[in-house]
Amino acid sequence: MTESAEQKLLERICNRDGTAMKALYDEYAGLLTAVCSRYIDTDEDVKDIMQESFIRIFSSIGSFQYRGKGSLRAWMTRIVVNTALKHLRDSAKMDFLRYADKLPDVEDEQEMSLEGVPAEVIQEMIRSLPVGYRTVFNLFVFEGKSHREIAQTLGIKENSASSQLHRAKTMLAQRIKEYRTSH
Repeated sequence: MTESAEQKLLERICNRDGTAMKALYDEYAGLLTAVCSRYIDTDEDVKDIMQESFIRIFSSIGSFQYRGKGSLRAWMTRIVVNTALKHLRDSAKMDFLRYADKLPDVEDEQEMSLEGVPAEVIQEMIRSLPVGYRTVFNLFVFEGKSHREIAQTLGIKENSASSQLHRAKTMLAQRIKEYRTSH
């Protein structure tokens, strides 16, 4: 979608044009569902979170400040991530993170090469990580957050965020190795 088309679409949405809302949904639902699926492991919860996210998007789009191409996508992605994190906190699945210091150490992080592994397989490997590992991994790798920002976002210690990331990478490296061995 071009920048001017995106701006016109936003203007129509702010005027509560239903066809414009549908066009925005059609344009971004797939991408945002993929983002949500990185954090949430059940399809039913993904659907619920996506519905809640789009309600938030449409109800607050009037306060959105367009800053050029990509800003709308980034804003909506942030809403989806925040909604997914809220779901994890509210469902008590984030408690796992608070006890990270009590987990046993894992082997040293292995070098991860994704060559030859289909994107869908990698997505499923990430999705199947334990909730704490998956959440920290996604915030670090896909959202570009620092360990300090992750710790603040999740209400955990900075070293817990670092250790969760290390464990997630180690687990993914092992799964990639196993995938290559079996394929």
